[in-house]
Amino acid sequence: MKTFITEDFLLYNDTAKELYHNTAKDLPIFDYHNHLNQKEILEDKKYKNLFEIWLAGDHYKWRAMRANGIEEEYITGEKSDYEKFLAWSKTVPMTIGNPLYHWTHLELLRYFNIDTLLDEKSAPAIWEEANEKLEGLSARTLLEKQKVEFVGTTDDPTDDLSSHIKIKEEGYKITVSPSFRPDKGLNIEKEEFPSWVEKLKEATDISIEDYDDFLEAFANRVDFFDEHGCRSSDHGIDTMFYEEGTKEEVASIFLKRINGENLSKKEVDQFKTFTLLRLGELYAEKGWIMQLHIGALRNNNTRMFKQLGPDTGFDSIGDLPVANKVSNFLDALEINDKLPRTVLYSLNSNDNHILASMAGNYQSSEIPGKVQFGTAWWFNDTIDGMEEQMKTLANIGLISNFIGMLTDSRSFLSFSRHEYFRRVLCNIFGTWVEEGKAPKDMKLLGEYITNICYKNTKRYFA
Repeated sequence: MKTFITEDFLLYNDTAKELYHNTAKDLPIFDYHNHLNQKEILEDKKYKNLFEIWLAGDHYKWRAMRANGIEEEYITGEKSDYEKFLAWSKTVPMTIGNPLYHWTHLELLRYFNIDTLLDEKSAPAIWEEANEKLEGLSARTLLEKQKVEFVGTTDDPTDDLSSHIKIKEEGYKITVSPSFRPDKGLNIEKEEFPSWVEKLKEATDISIEDYDDFLEAFANRVDFFDEHGCRSSDHGIDTMFYEEGTKEEVASIFLKRINGENLSKKEVDQFKTFTLLRLGELYAEKGWIMQLHIGALRNNNTRMFKQLGPDTGFDSIGDLPVANKVSNFLDALEINDKLPRTVLYSLNSNDNHILASMAGNYQSSEIPGKVQFGTAWWFNDTIDGMEEQMKTLANIGLISNFIGMLTDSRSFLSFSRHEYFRRVLCNIFGTWVEEGKAPKDMKLLGEYITNICYKNTKRYFA
């Protein structure tokens, strides 16, 4: 049976169709935040089968399979790749209403030209056809097939960036840029913090004896990343923090932790606040973007965390207050004119109006939309979630300066999500026109769509 993915998928009026087909459809992709493996781009990796490129490491699909009663051995266990694919094909028909149903069929259609609904009956033929076509595809051809122009990966400060360096030296036509993700250096309360500091020592050749050395080592890595094309940082801030403390207090906290002493919550927050403020100043000096992903509640299932580790599908949405702490943090940088371009994301859609209005407090003539209310993220990366985020931004700020979509994905097949976003975006504008809320000025509307899908992001990331 053919899929429902027609040329006018998600486009419900003539204006939306015109905006998508004449403007959005063929724009290049500037994917400024993802978790792709840059080594696979360097090596132009070929994938042995559909499971490896499509299901391995995809905790979105894993969660759906668990919700469908699939045994773990068919998800992350020892079953064969084909058996795991069959388990996914059994789950797909159950996902109507979840974006996975749309993404699955978009990816089959756009990358393999397979226009068939995936289920247990069609699975064997789809497996054979996709694997046959996969032989002619690779990491780079997949990027090029979707007109990707920029890839912003996510990298620990201790990474040597060797793959990035080699890709750049080669002169590859797609820009593959590292992003600075220092979470392990901020999470002083975590068990692995002391061992991470040891890795930082090795990466910098700085003997980290005290907090001043620690800050020097961080600055060293910021310089290194900047030399090799970094344009942004990214921070996973599960619970937003802001606790003032002097440098002397934070230095004492650092030494306590290195010496194995326990820290209070106040001390943890003082360390994180002071350290991230210092990093923010460094980002501003480099002209980087600071991305703050706020509000995940991670590793909820202790038994499965011990069995499988993090990022395996046991995270959900947190619900702690963010307004005052985000305001205090941004203001502490702004008061000294050290606030970098910043993107605010929340996993909890209850925070949408808070962050959209917060962004408006810290704009400047430096660049339109200096502080951004970021795109719908993770559990909100749905039709309803994207519409709500964009409508909130339009109501409170200027959607005209929005920097649009990102994949936040580990999969080279995920770039069709940009198409998904663009269709939703065009339908919003088309609906506003049809309802008399916006003029049918196709030149003006075309500029909006072009800017949100591509030009704003390219300008923002310089």
